[in-house]
Amino acid sequence: MEEKKLDLNSIIGFVLIFGILIWIMYKNKPDEKAIAAEKAKKELVIKEAKAKELANKAVANATIAVATTGDSTQLAQLQKSLGNFAYSATLPSAKGDFTIIENELVKLKVANKGGFIVEAILKKFEKFEKGSGELVELIKDNNSNLNLQLFTADNHTLNTKDLYFEPTITKVGADQVLSMKLKAGANAFLEYKYILKPNDYMVGFDIRSQDLNKVLNTSKPLDLEWGLKTFRTEKSISYENRYTLLNYEHEGDKFNNVSGTGKDKEETPEKVNFIAFKQHFFTTILLTNTPFEKSKLQSDNLVADEKVDTVFVKQFKATVPLAYTNGEVDYKMSWYFGPSDYKTLKAYDKNLEKIIPLGWGIFGWINKFIFIPLFGFLSSYIAYGIAIIVFTILIKIAMSPITFKSFLSQAKMKVLRPEITELGEKFKKDPMKKQQETMKLYSKAGVNPMAGCIPALIQLPFMYASFQFFPSAFELRQKSFLWADDLSSFDQVVKLPFHIPMYGDHISLFPILAAIAIFFYMKMTSGDQQMAAPQQEGMPDMAKMMKYMIYISPIMMLIFFNSYGAGLSLYNFISNLITIGIMIVIKRYFIDSDKIHAQIQENKLKEPKKQGKFQRKLQEVMEQAEAQKAAQQKKK
Repeated sequence: MEEKKLDLNSIIGFVLIFGILIWIMYKNKPDEKAIAAEKAKKELVIKEAKAKELANKAVANATIAVATTGDSTQLAQLQKSLGNFAYSATLPSAKGDFTIIENELVKLKVANKGGFIVEAILKKFEKFEKGSGELVELIKDNNSNLNLQLFTADNHTLNTKDLYFEPTITKVGADQVLSMKLKAGANAFLEYKYILKPNDYMVGFDIRSQDLNKVLNTSKPLDLEWGLKTFRTEKSISYENRYTLLNYEHEGDKFNNVSGTGKDKEETPEKVNFIAFKQHFFTTILLTNTPFEKSKLQSDNLVADEKVDTVFVKQFKATVPLAYTNGEVDYKMSWYFGPSDYKTLKAYDKNLEKIIPLGWGIFGWINKFIFIPLFGFLSSYIAYGIAIIVFTILIKIAMSPITFKSFLSQAKMKVLRPEITELGEKFKKDPMKKQQETMKLYSKAGVNPMAGCIPALIQLPFMYASFQFFPSAFELRQKSFLWADDLSSFDQVVKLPFHIPMYGDHISLFPILAAIAIFFYMKMTSGDQQMAAPQQEGMPDMAKMMKYMIYISPIMMLIFFNSYGAGLSLYNFISNLITIGIMIVIKRYFIDSDKIHAQIQENKLKEPKKQGKFQRKLQEVMEQAEAQKAAQQKKK
């Protein structure tokens, strides 16, 4: 059997592809370097919070006592600590009840104490896996807080989360309106207004004050503090953690995020339009009609050990000052409690779809204008697993002309190989001259040595776009196909009694199939690639490297994709399978080595084809190097 050599250009393509693959896998990997320091910091924060809670408990108890008994002595005592806001202690709401508003999509519970949402449940979605019976809870059991720090004119510093609001619920048409008022008098109050429309994830949220210009010290802005410890909602906490981020839009339409690792735990953007505490497939967003002039945004990773830290994923915090206008505060805002679904978010026309990580530049364009519309169309008619297969087939067919050019280039290089080898022997002692003559041969034969590499580079954006699209496709969540219960998570077929570093404690089947497919693809194509070009002097033994790559690539696929979503693994399996089929068809029916050889010989007899800019530049560099070498030898 004829010995096979490697096409250097194709190897460059493969190396680039797998280099990008490694980069994609590791770029969002959490940095665990300062875990011990973080834990100590968190423990200190918890201790301080408990101490503060105890300090406020006495005030809260006294407030309830006043509301219940009307004790004037206790009221006088409260006035010393609460000032005019001791009036709120005389209201029935100080007993500490809740008000519930809900529509077909969300259920919200608002507490009298603090006036903020203490429970937000999504009615249409279940946690972890379909059939679990547990609805997705974005807010519950004190995992969230909302607070305004009030500086009073009589030098008190109060926190609204410790004070009691008076609830009033009304209806405006089909909308439910809940007014929560923190009163400093009969007509002086701070109001939170919640407006819930039917069949909507968006909740109107207004903050305004009335006749508080003499009660509050308006020389200082009101600091709005919002915090959320995100609950785990998906099967794989490590996978969910990777896509749980604090996102924000600022200064017009600029968009950024706080990664929550290393030095990127805190940002201080200005003129902020919205702040999104995004989980993998769900999100809580605070939007404002009047941009927040300043902000302090913080993200902390709560998953130090995946075996122990199984309830919460990230701790998000946001602090934004609310400015006074004529001594009063009036902000029109909104809350979004719902899925991180591109189409749902885009429908609000507020740039909220930016929180979906579709990639930057051309990668994002491919996802927005090709992948999302195409997959959305297919999945509206057929099951999601079948839609992925059809989607992959259409993408590969569209890319087949590029695949054809790549294989044609390999075939041409294979035909030229004997002559290139001959030039190598002829100019064995003069590598520069050998390169010059080789370039002349390419020019005469009408062959572009880069043609085998360029098609692979053109396909790279589509490959990267798929790595962004499938993990972000909300449609795949809890959709089953064959043995996969959830196409958005790993397709476990075997649960291991131990944990393998980098691999996990389970075996997923689709990554195995994808690894087998890429092994056979590389095995089948490596022969032609190796025969396309001879070993270059001074270069590494690429043929040997290719032999290793044939086995390394499937292993990488097994390791990295084992914990990735089954939809992405299915896409890669079908993609490699189709590429093998296209390759067989092209080689059998479209590429004839004898015809290619005859065409190349005919091209040699014609006037040399005009060199491309790259080839011409390379030729000039070689000639200059050759002239310098000759001058040095003459000088010696």
